[in-house]
Amino acid sequence: MLWFVVLSVYYVEVDSGVESVQLPCKTTVYLPGDARVEWQNNDNDKVLVYQNNSDQPEEQNWFYKGRTEMKRTLLKTGDLSLTLKYPTVRDKGAFTCTVYNREGNILMKKQVEFRVKVPQVVEVDSGVESVQLPCKTTVHLPEDVKVEWRNSYNWMIHVCQNGFDKPEEQDEEYISRTEVKKNLLKTGDLSLTLKYPTVRDRNTYTCIIYSSEGHILMKEDVQLLVKDCQVEVEEGVESVQLPFRTTANLPGDAKVDWKREEPEPKMTVHLYQKGFDQAEEQNQFYKGRTELNKDHQKTGDFSLTLKYPTVRDNGTYVCYFRSLNIWRENTVLLKVKSQLSIYLKVCL
Repeated sequence: MLWFVVLSVYYVEVDSGVESVQLPCKTTVYLPGDARVEWQNNDNDKVLVYQNNSDQPEEQNWFYKGRTEMKRTLLKTGDLSLTLKYPTVRDKGAFTCTVYNREGNILMKKQVEFRVKVPQVVEVDSGVESVQLPCKTTVHLPEDVKVEWRNSYNWMIHVCQNGFDKPEEQDEEYISRTEVKKNLLKTGDLSLTLKYPTVRDRNTYTCIIYSSEGHILMKEDVQLLVKDCQVEVEEGVESVQLPFRTTANLPGDAKVDWKREEPEPKMTVHLYQKGFDQAEEQNQFYKGRTELNKDHQKTGDFSLTLKYPTVRDNGTYVCYFRSLNIWRENTVLLKVKSQLSIYLKVCL
């Protein structure tokens, strides 16, 4: 026989940075001693599994290891609530508690909508040299802890263990662009410096501290907002520069591809590859009108000079840089005021 009970949905909201949160799930339905209890998230990852009077950590998704807990007498009391430690925005979404009998039939099912508010927001302009994502703690940290910074896509931004950075574990987009303080474990200042942020870096970043056994000691979120880089000039100027600066001394064999993404159709504005400009790949509209800075790989300055801009050049420009395992990207919004509109404004 299939028993199926769906209870009303609960909503839980907490601030990022709290030590723990409880996702409620209670029932008055009789639960046999051999029942199986599963908590799952939106992606059907197993958050916690309880069966045969004990947790089943081998079935648990790695992201939740050491972060979940249920009461020992849950089947007797009917309190199947889940305690989730160090919640961050990566935990937000629907959590479902399902109880099965030994034949695999559902005895009960309940959903909790979970939301995490981000308390810290950092906002900068695209083009600044660096930005700091704050994370500080007064808790004593042993020297063998592991500090990870990740974003909401689960990309590894920075890793520090036993007092040393581990760049080989970083996502390629952040290589040579991140830095933490050398004495972070003594001071408790785990803040991350991110160099040359662009709109592509808009994200929520999480600082996670692990013990030597892999248990999470602390988690904290920071939301980074990067404003669009906007350049505005008047029609008739000799040239305009679309800025893009990043880390210096990048490896050779680089491909630098400036494109106008909007409005349609997309156009190749300037392409540099194999040590030379590739004029034959350039859209006819831009021929003879563009120039990259010299020694751009040594200086990290991939700004594009556009000569004799007109209102037809208005749009969104994106520079894509690729070299070996390093990837960079920047967006610039260009607005060229027409001479006619300037004239009318002066007349009025």
